[in-house]
Amino acid sequence: MTFPEFEQSLTSKAAPAELSPALLALWYDGTGNWQRAHEVAQDLDDETGSWVHAYLHRKEGDDGNARYWYRRAGVTPASGPLDREWRAIVEALLVRSY
Repeated sequence: MTFPEFEQSLTSKAAPAELSPALLALWYDGTGNWQRAHEVAQDLDDETGSWVHAYLHRKEGDDGNARYWYRRAGVTPASGPLDREWRAIVEALLVRSY
């Protein structure tokens, strides 16, 4: 799946079946469902899940919690626009998934 295809899927009622759990969390966030995105991210116990979790807490405005999750992910905390970070994570995970 390409980023444009992922982005287009946000208009669908259901997420594409082939998404990894981390991408599924970002899909929910992309549709405006932060709560469901966070629920999915909470169940991911790896660096990828921690990266998504960090982004979600940053978006929520909980910078302290976000820093914790960035550390667990081994990723430098983001500081730019949220939409740019969301896209960067999606693109990175799409490359890893396919």
